[in-house]
Amino acid sequence: MKKIVAGNWKMHGSLVSNAKLLSGMTDVPGVEVVLCVPYPYLEQLRQRPAGLALGAQDVSEYAQGAYTGEVSAAMLVDFGCRYVIVGHSERRALFGDDDMSVARKAKAALATGLVPIVCVGETLDERDAGLVHAVIARQLSAVLQLLGSQALGGVVLAYEPIWAIGTGRSASAAQAEEVHAGIRAWLLAHGVQAASIRILYGGSVKPENAAELFSMPSVDGGLVGGASLVADDFMAICRAAATA
Repeated sequence: MKKIVAGNWKMHGSLVSNAKLLSGMTDVPGVEVVLCVPYPYLEQLRQRPAGLALGAQDVSEYAQGAYTGEVSAAMLVDFGCRYVIVGHSERRALFGDDDMSVARKAKAALATGLVPIVCVGETLDERDAGLVHAVIARQLSAVLQLLGSQALGGVVLAYEPIWAIGTGRSASAAQAEEVHAGIRAWLLAHGVQAASIRILYGGSVKPENAAELFSMPSVDGGLVGGASLVADDFMAICRAAATA
């Protein structure tokens, strides 16, 4: 399987800065490069460099209706999206997305042909309490309950150690590998074709640590935040994935 490097621009960007950023990006052979951008810029990103996939940062669990402010999966498909992030830790912590709403969003995405990037991960308190695998099992169980084992095989997972997002801290490569391997073991134990699921690492991925992280056997790429806003850094991370 190709590794995936997905850039999550979060709530950053402008028409001018986006154009400058895109001018420094290119396809990287051997890696699936994805740009997950704010909704207003999906139209601009239709003119992205060839070979780069487009994604959104969230999606409604509803297909259509009187849901002011929501954006449906079908709307994202209209703009050429291939991927959508669901359950990012910021959505969970700041906007009330819980395990079941994340599962419903993943189901809505799959129903339209989008590939959901389902985020899971623990806080620092949960890690210190030895609850890493229990927390992730709870988060995954909701998705498995709603999708079933066969459909779950069609998602991408992203492990986010929440304590490493936007803090400058990063899980060590060994810590990332231990959790990724645990996720794959959980999937196998629950009847999911785990070998076909790509599990990304998403906690302060930078050019300095990308090669070591991507060299881990259970790490299938990265979900990149701040570094995706600097073309040289993002491309360096993509090249690290290509040679891992």
